[in-house]
Amino acid sequence: KSGSLAGVPISGCLGDQSAALVGQMCFEEGQAKNTYGTGCFLLRNTGTKPVMSDHGLLTTVAYKLGRDKPACYALEGSVAIAGAVVRWLKDNMCIVKSSSEIEQLAAEAGTSYGCYFVPAFSGLYAPYWEPSARGIICGLTQFTNRKHLAFAALEAVCFQTREILDAMNQDCCIPLSVLGVDGGMTGNRLLMQLQADILCIPVVRPTMSETTALGAAMAAGAAQGVDVWNLNPDQLPHVTSEKYEPQINTEESEFRFARWKKAVQKAMNWETTETSCTSNGQQQGLN
Repeated sequence: KSGSLAGVPISGCLGDQSAALVGQMCFEEGQAKNTYGTGCFLLRNTGTKPVMSDHGLLTTVAYKLGRDKPACYALEGSVAIAGAVVRWLKDNMCIVKSSSEIEQLAAEAGTSYGCYFVPAFSGLYAPYWEPSARGIICGLTQFTNRKHLAFAALEAVCFQTREILDAMNQDCCIPLSVLGVDGGMTGNRLLMQLQADILCIPVVRPTMSETTALGAAMAAGAAQGVDVWNLNPDQLPHVTSEKYEPQINTEESEFRFARWKKAVQKAMNWETTETSCTSNGQQQGLN
C-alpha cells in the first residue's frame, strides 16, 4: 500500500510446496507430488474438504485459484533429511568429492548389501514426529564399503517417502497410483528408479523440474485481470515427462521396507534422560 508497489495488485501468492503442487498440475483430488531438496515434502490434493490425519500428517491449504473459487486442501508429510544426507556423506565423511558422484558410486554397488541408513540427525519428522531419534547405520558386515553406504543413503530417501505415502493412503483410503516428483535430487536417475521400486508405483518426473517457480507463474498468469492463460483441467497443456516404472517384484520391495522399519525402531529413543557413570565415578546426563 506504500512505496514503489503502491496500487499494484498482487495476482498470485503461493507458498513453496503449494506452488510445486500447482506446477505439477495436481488439480484433481488424489493427485500428489514429492519435492526432493534438502528435505522432502510430499503433498496430496484432498479436494475442497480438509482431511484430518490420524497417521502423523499435516492438513494444509493447497491453493485457492480465484476470488469466487473454493479453497482446495492437501495432506502434507515432510522428511527432514533427503539431499542433506548426500551433503553429509560429502562434507562429514568425505565418501564423495561432489554430490553428483553419489549416483555413480551407488550404481557401482547396485545394492546396499543389507546395509540400512536412517539419517535421523535431529530426530524423525512425519509420520513419527520423534525428536529423540538419532542417525543409525546398521546391517554392516566386513564386506560393506563406501559404495554400499552411498546406495543405502539413496534408499533412505526413498524409504522415508514410502513411510509418508503409506500414511496418506491410510488417511485417504484410496492408494496413490502414480507420484509426481520434482526438485534438485530428481536429476539422479538411480534415485528415481529406486523410488519407483520401493513405492511399487510409477514415478513421473517432468522435464521442467523447477515446478515451484512454474506454479507461482501459473497462478499469477491465471489471475483475474491478468488472464494470460487459464487453469481449467481441459485447457492444461501436455507436459513432457520421464516415467520410472517399478522393476522389482512386490515381495522384494516389502522385504526391504520391513528391514528399514526395523532399523527405524533401533534409531528411536536414542536421546534419553538416563544417567551414566564417567571414568571418575561421577554421574552425567546423556542429553
